[in-house]
Amino acid sequence: MSHNTFGHLFRITTWGESHGPAIGCVIDGCPPGIPITAEEIQQDLDRRRPGQSRFTTQRKEPDSVEIQSGVFDDGSGSQVTTGTPIGLVIRNVDQRSKDYSDIAGKFRPGHADFTYDAKYGLRDYRGGGRSSARETAMRVAAGAIARKVVPGVTIRAGLVQMGPHKIDRSRLDWATVDDNALYCPDPGSVEPWSDYLDQIRKSGSSIGAVIEVVAEDVPVGLGAPIYGKLDQDLASAMMSINAVKGVEIGAGMGSAALTGEENADEIRIGADSQPQFQSNNAGGILGGISTGQPVVCRFSVKPTSSILSPRKTIDRDGHETEIVTRGRHDPCVGIRAVPVGEAMMALVLADHFLRHRGQCG
Repeated sequence: MSHNTFGHLFRITTWGESHGPAIGCVIDGCPPGIPITAEEIQQDLDRRRPGQSRFTTQRKEPDSVEIQSGVFDDGSGSQVTTGTPIGLVIRNVDQRSKDYSDIAGKFRPGHADFTYDAKYGLRDYRGGGRSSARETAMRVAAGAIARKVVPGVTIRAGLVQMGPHKIDRSRLDWATVDDNALYCPDPGSVEPWSDYLDQIRKSGSSIGAVIEVVAEDVPVGLGAPIYGKLDQDLASAMMSINAVKGVEIGAGMGSAALTGEENADEIRIGADSQPQFQSNNAGGILGGISTGQPVVCRFSVKPTSSILSPRKTIDRDGHETEIVTRGRHDPCVGIRAVPVGEAMMALVLADHFLRHRGQCG
């Protein structure tokens, strides 16, 4: 079992560290004949790229992706996948390792510093090394290809909560997500949330968030009992994202407050003679299998651990001390987690689409 590989038939393996020369991934199991260009992948990467607004880390990484293998000119001038492993690389160009020299021997509270050191006997203190969210750039790159595997599917995500502030769902408009720096689908929340985050940022602190990911036009039948459930793999995928501490599908934790009558998604026959659900508390998944309704997933991201406020900690020698983390950090890491959530949804759906086709035709 590889701890750096995700998926069964559509598999990705990522490699690289935050302050190494490059990060990359290998995609295995991608069907042949899918048109793809570096420019298409770059569009998704540009949404995750740091330094685009005052609300994200000011590390200046262009995140320019290079396709190293697995594509070929089909004779018409277009590049298509060949069915062989697809190699993707992004060069790191703006590492500032000296920012971390003061904390080389100290463990940041709330960060993976202590556990990495305890497990491996050493750690890359330069930006967290392998534990850095820098790795998620490769998931986004792979997700851009995964989106093309499932015919007709649309995947969108947005910030639906920042700290204690939640969106007004009566104003929800997915078309506005890319119109603001917060990736918020509620236009009315953008200005007050921006003011709130400015206060957090100027104080040197950070705040958590909730991201909602919705996939529409998902085929019926993806997922399988008992240990191959679609929602099970979605939960695992979202939980694998850095700083995620909670995942829910559909009504999620809120379903505990519902009665049986309220929770049941009643079914009728629509005008097209197809089953039509009257609600979607199940989040588009029943018994681990997709219903054809939108697949709805939410995940919570904890506040960034690297903050300017002094925190009590210990060093590698077991001495009690204090730590202040300087450098370039996200006041709300949930913002750049939005395209990452979309990518993980795409990767799970692509994998399950191929698994379903393999078993059921």
